Amino acid sequence: MGQPRPNPVRILVVDDDPGDVLMIEEALEESDVEKVIDVVADGQEAMEFLRCEGRHVEAQRPDVILLDLNMPRMDGRQVLGEVKRDENLRTIPIVVLTTSNADTDVVSSYTLQANAYVTKPIDLDDFNDVVRRIDEFFGRVVVLPKHQ
Repeated sequence: MGQPRPNPVRILVVDDDPGDVLMIEEALEESDVEKVIDVVADGQEAMEFLRCEGRHVEAQRPDVILLDLNMPRMDGRQVLGEVKRDENLRTIPIVVLTTSNADTDVVSSYTLQANAYVTKPIDLDDFNDVVRRIDEFFGRVVVLPKHQ
């Protein structure tokens, strides 16, 4: 794979399911990519985090966002649309990581400029493998935009 990055990759996990969040965190920790993981539980909190508002005034801009679609208050589609319309946020890569494999969700996510769409596998080993591959890809393979 590619070279290690000079700084840890900052990953923002946006998911309201504590079980899925725990599995994502555990899978990310299994990889040897140096990273910082932040977690928010819904779309509204994600936007506050990304804009350093409310209790997230000290938040640091993530290098990549792992975004669930089905959440309370503001769903992932709304977050995706808002981030990609925001001149200060639109360059952050967003991976939709969701249980839905509905064609309408896939198409709408890419229409809203998601960088990737991944269906969460049901099998735990497959789930861990998918999350580790995402981590390796963004942690070692791609060139990420510098923070502004």
